[in-house]
Amino acid sequence: MKKTIITSIFVTSISAFGFSLESSGIENGFIKEKHGKFGTQNINGMPSLSIPLKWKNPPKNTKSFALVMQDLDAIPVTGFSWIHWVAIIPGNYSELKENASLEDKNIVQGVNSWISSMGGLSKAEASHFGGPAPPDKPHTYNITLYALDKDISFENGFYLNDLYKEIDGHILESITLNADYRNK
Repeated sequence: MKKTIITSIFVTSISAFGFSLESSGIENGFIKEKHGKFGTQNINGMPSLSIPLKWKNPPKNTKSFALVMQDLDAIPVTGFSWIHWVAIIPGNYSELKENASLEDKNIVQGVNSWISSMGGLSKAEASHFGGPAPPDKPHTYNITLYALDKDISFENGFYLNDLYKEIDGHILESITLNADYRNK
């Protein structure tokens, strides 16, 4: 009995200091303006300066990572969760630098919600980071990084639902970073 309790406490403390995710593009809980609609870099009106991300202590046997950035506060406005970034990242990475979406050819990116009739972009244009642009009030953005026990073989332009099907049963661990963006 004592051995089991000690083991449980040890496992809890490891996970408390395990996989972590941070961003220098977030200050005081807010995504910096340059990464959203108030920034100067865009693709046909879609903010495109991707947020930098850095992670530590991924699980052993991580072969690749999947990144999903969503805005659930968009549901009352659009009728669906707005997808801002979907990417597959090599397993030997520990960060994505600012603007990696446009500059790092080693990441494979899926389409974001700017492909919808509300965004109006082509599949190629929307297969990048599409920064925050809340129309009604400040929104909270969920940035989730999944550590995977397999490599994912997709081409640019894949859809989020296909990613979720592919990673089902292959998630070693995930970590979510939440941050707001002002609509001024």
